[in-house]
Amino acid sequence: MANNRKTGLLQYTSNLRPSIDAFGVLCAQIAELETQKKTLREALIGALGDGAFEGDRYRITISTTDRDTLDMEAVRAKLSRQFIAANTRTTEVTTVKATARNAINVAA
Repeated sequence: MANNRKTGLLQYTSNLRPSIDAFGVLCAQIAELETQKKTLREALIGALGDGAFEGDRYRITISTTDRDTLDMEAVRAKLSRQFIAANTRTTEVTTVKATARNAINVAA
């Protein structure tokens, strides 16, 4: 029975290979775009500083503010395990991760 299920799953997966590959290609393209975005963002901040700036099709606003963040490592060190356990919320998360097969450069 388990063997039939595995065979069916493999067949189902085989039918989805193009979708799996398309998802992977999109992930690779997004990663490349995020790298380009970060580089351009840093260049704009360095060249312009704070303010609102117009392009031909877009407007950007650069603002520098203070952000308070909680040092969770320090908090955990000061709170009891029971307190942390009582105030920890568990939620179900589904993750889909794509990795290139056989060291293929798919972003190019």
